[in-house]
Amino acid sequence: MRIGGDLVVETLRALGADTVFGLPGQHALGLFEALRRTPELRLVGARVENNLAFAADGHARARLDAGGPVPVTPMIVSTGPGALLTLASLQESRASSVPVLGISSQVPAAGLGGGRHGYLHELPDQAASFRDVVKSVHVARTASQIPTALREAWESAATVPYGPVWVEIPQDVLLAPAALPPITSVTATPKPLAPLPELITEAARLLGAAQNPVILAGGGVVRSGAKAELRALAELVRAPVLSSFGGKGSIAWDHPLSGQSWLEDWHSTELLAGADVLLVLGSGLGELTSNYHRFTPRGRMIQIEADAGKLESNHPALGIHADVRLALAALLEATPAREADGRAEAVVADLLGKVRDRIGGQSLELEQRVLAEVRAALPEGTPSFWDMTVLGYWAWSAWNADGAPIHTAQGAGGLGYGLPGALGAAAARRGPALAVSGDGGAMYGIAELATAAQHGLDVTWLIVDDGGYGILREYMTGAFGQAHATELSRPDFVALAQSFGVPAQLSTVDSLRADLAGALAAPGPSVVVLPALLRMFEPTHLDQ
Repeated sequence: MRIGGDLVVETLRALGADTVFGLPGQHALGLFEALRRTPELRLVGARVENNLAFAADGHARARLDAGGPVPVTPMIVSTGPGALLTLASLQESRASSVPVLGISSQVPAAGLGGGRHGYLHELPDQAASFRDVVKSVHVARTASQIPTALREAWESAATVPYGPVWVEIPQDVLLAPAALPPITSVTATPKPLAPLPELITEAARLLGAAQNPVILAGGGVVRSGAKAELRALAELVRAPVLSSFGGKGSIAWDHPLSGQSWLEDWHSTELLAGADVLLVLGSGLGELTSNYHRFTPRGRMIQIEADAGKLESNHPALGIHADVRLALAALLEATPAREADGRAEAVVADLLGKVRDRIGGQSLELEQRVLAEVRAALPEGTPSFWDMTVLGYWAWSAWNADGAPIHTAQGAGGLGYGLPGALGAAAARRGPALAVSGDGGAMYGIAELATAAQHGLDVTWLIVDDGGYGILREYMTGAFGQAHATELSRPDFVALAQSFGVPAQLSTVDSLRADLAGALAAPGPSVVVLPALLRMFEPTHLDQ
């Protein structure tokens, strides 16, 4: 007998889903019975709901890397505690514009509305917990509302700016016999966000008259698939391009106009601030991109952004509410070309030389070598997923993402993203994925070694073990002269991984490249542990 849960699964299949991330609970049993009867829809589990949501996020990011239609990734959890555990992970998806479709059961329909009937997992208003975290919340109170609620949620997630959405369905609706016929024809059609022509005309006029234009490429360039358009415009107007941490890979790392992504270096901040016209693409100029809000533009600024709330949120600008790719395509048609005189390339070379000199004067050879060894070990096309750890902070600035897409938790800044994000990516692609964590962040996701082993997911997990919360140790020591509550007891990570049946080894800096390359080449999950005390480069914003 078909039930309400079947309506959910049928609608997801009709919308194009082929993988669901799910963790069962008592109220969600109707959903999992429907999944059992639908082997065409792959179910990937997890041990903890926040890791499940991180895995769904990683899956969606890996599909976005691959191109094609916007890949909304469904995730299914149960009412109350299970649902609430996903919030921190959904915050990361919202901050990084990742299309995740969260589906949760609810108490029986009679208990909706805050009546305090004492149902298991009952909250006065579960949906309210999600409204300020996700893009949109949808509640289906009857079986006939399920297809529409899911279609509207899918369209919301896949409309720029992408982001997570939330759907709730009562337990009794999921379990009741389905009176509707099988759902096969539901489609979602996200609306394109085209720029206003008059704003493009003005932006083209400003760029055409600029003497030293500069482009800042944010995560919106990557999300919209606008790399080719960005390069074409940069070459047209001869503008240096700097990338935000979320915008890494927007332009080739070694392109003569690429100022790379050293945004915590004051030389980069000054290059952006000194432009007579600064074109900001898909960035709200938040704390990390603006060198902790010390950046102050001295010229005109054009800001193209799909999230209307970010337009001029930090600095006055000619704000254009649009998808970055559509706006760049329009600018390419309207903007006059500048003569190639080598000045922009010289500016970029000078910037990168200053950055190298500053880093080179801080005795950071170990850190640079470790990051280089990790990068060299990756097969072409391998994505990496980084936790909030010292080596991850280095990667924000120094990682060459050409042929090695990088994904981090810097959108919301929560710990524990690395392993589950990579597990999700491994479920989305053929070939390995790399996760990188510190020993502190690793403990947030350690249970997912069981998930990796159970599903045979092709993930290599690099754990840099420095005995504690290394980045917080640095921050506290720098601010107060000493650290507190940052030193951690931790397990033997090699033995612990092996107890899950996951191959693991202890590495050294000298053997790291070979150890990682070997682990990545072997099918299935693996762990490489590197004991190392790494340091960050000195900040540049504190003296400004």
